[in-house]
Amino acid sequence: MSRVVTFGEIMLRLSTPGYLRFSQARQFDATFGGGEANVAVSLANYGIDAEFVTRFPENDIAKACIRDLHSYGVDTRHCIFGGERLGIYFLETGAVARPSKVVYDRAHSSIADIRPGMVDWEEVFKGAEWFHWTGITPALSQGAADACLEAVQVANRMGITVSCDLNFRKNLWKYGKKASEVMPSLVEGCDIILGNEEDAEKVFGIKPEGFDVNGTAGEIDQARFRSVAEQLMARFTRARKVIITLRGSINANHNTWGGVLYDGSVLYQSKRYDITHIVDRVGGGDSFMGGLIYGFLSYPGDDRKALDFAVAASCLKHTVFGDFNQVTVAEVENLMKGDASGRVSR
Repeated sequence: MSRVVTFGEIMLRLSTPGYLRFSQARQFDATFGGGEANVAVSLANYGIDAEFVTRFPENDIAKACIRDLHSYGVDTRHCIFGGERLGIYFLETGAVARPSKVVYDRAHSSIADIRPGMVDWEEVFKGAEWFHWTGITPALSQGAADACLEAVQVANRMGITVSCDLNFRKNLWKYGKKASEVMPSLVEGCDIILGNEEDAEKVFGIKPEGFDVNGTAGEIDQARFRSVAEQLMARFTRARKVIITLRGSINANHNTWGGVLYDGSVLYQSKRYDITHIVDRVGGGDSFMGGLIYGFLSYPGDDRKALDFAVAASCLKHTVFGDFNQVTVAEVENLMKGDASGRVSR
């Protein structure tokens, strides 16, 4: 069985019930979520040996989070403990023309105070084939950025495939460094690079000419993104594949969804899904990444199928409440075959 390790922050997620605004809510639905943990849960659901590494505080909320991860089959044996708290984020789900809102309460979280040397990465990576991180982790603090770079460098020395999701979050870069200063040295160690239609521009100033994400009305010309992938590969020469997720936003409940994969010579374009009644789009990119890693490991040499699996998996995630994508390989493959009827399975 393939073994994948992810590293990052997991938070307590407090979301307003239904479509209530923060000002209307008198209670919140409590779940857990975070970019790299979301990827680990997806992979565990697909039968991959998935391990998530983070730094937890020593309290009952952290214990509840660990139990939740274990319920999905995610390994946490190399997590470390210390620090003040588990981060929290509040989610208000948008509707139609009103966008969703996120409020972070994650300052001084345990992982924000992590430092290089706290995790024995050589021990963590024994028997692993793949290591995944996102741009959220180095945005938390200098210590988190340094620990992430340490992990990437050890993975490179051990011959482990490294992937990253650029995941630019402007509201997180608050410790005196810009993403453009920190991210290059990390991405230089990556074999697989994933981003959305804005990440490459916000972090590296790379964008398709004449493209405005706010003016798509759900229609995105996938071929435009070949130039973005080529520029990323030219800058980060270790990268073997660049993948870009493409979201067309018609309104908060209705998006189009697809992606492209560039292998240095061929640009693969996915089917475009029309998602008309979104239940929860948070974690959509992470579910794509989880599907992509599964696809690369399960369909070696078939990049088109790996891309199709990732897009279909993420399409299904939009129907699942919470950060975690709780779908099976069979469900994803049925959608890949065109079964989008939603008929009751008896």
